[in-house]
Amino acid sequence: MTDPKMMAQMTGGAGFIAALDQSGGSTPGALKAYGVPESDYATEAGMFEAIHQMRVRIITAPSFTGQKVLAAILFEKTMDGQADGVPVPTALWNRGVVPFLKMDKGLEDEANGVQLMKPIPGLDPLLERAVKLGVFGTKMRSVIKAANREGIAAIVKQQFAIAEQIIGHGLMPIIEPEVSIKAPDREAIEDILLDEITKALDAMTGDKQVMLKLSIPAKPDLYAPLIGHLRVTRVVALSGGYARAEACEHLAHNHGMIGSFSRALLEDLRHGMTDGEFDAALAAAIDEIYTASVVKA
Repeated sequence: MTDPKMMAQMTGGAGFIAALDQSGGSTPGALKAYGVPESDYATEAGMFEAIHQMRVRIITAPSFTGQKVLAAILFEKTMDGQADGVPVPTALWNRGVVPFLKMDKGLEDEANGVQLMKPIPGLDPLLERAVKLGVFGTKMRSVIKAANREGIAAIVKQQFAIAEQIIGHGLMPIIEPEVSIKAPDREAIEDILLDEITKALDAMTGDKQVMLKLSIPAKPDLYAPLIGHLRVTRVVALSGGYARAEACEHLAHNHGMIGSFSRALLEDLRHGMTDGEFDAALAAAIDEIYTASVVKA
């Protein structure tokens, strides 16, 4: 059973979701951008410790609170770690930020213009552990690169099937079928995706709900029917490779859609900053994404 206070925040709160879920493959790039080169850590364990320290610095900064940051998506090792002397999900909720878990294990090779999720071994035990740690929901990502209806339908089918398993544990699934912003037939992709997601939502039973994390559409407000769908708790946007200013400009033209940014949130943060400089840079990013999420053009 989902926490009613967390559910109320995710349903009607003003703000955005921080994506702090870089996994093994993307961690070296995230650390490099932060000012920690690969030469600073000799092992994979050292790499994960360095990214954990970065994330703890973010979530314990004065500006990182539920006043503007509704939720944060965590990598599994971050969920299992500690901040402020308590488990990270507890530390987040103590600051009014709802904890989510990234639970997919990466992508299959491209087929039919898409990349499905790899199998997720041990998913049920992972979800049980997340529940015990006070996590509210999960996130899983696929990628769409071409307007191939067979491929897009396969992604939606896979995402919604696993979402049913997640819901069975009392967690809120965030379904993320990312559309590549570089795809030449992007508008056609998004039209097909809207149709396939709508069919999947209409087929859901009982009182089940999901959240959707989608690339900011080429046509503003394309996803308005999803935002208003009774099966959808919230529709959030990934930055998709846009720099923060451009991502926020596009987001501001999509009513009812809030941000769920990763690189665009972290792009100005550096390891060598003083705590004051770090929090000032983080606060500026939070303010910009918050405004684009709640103040629409």
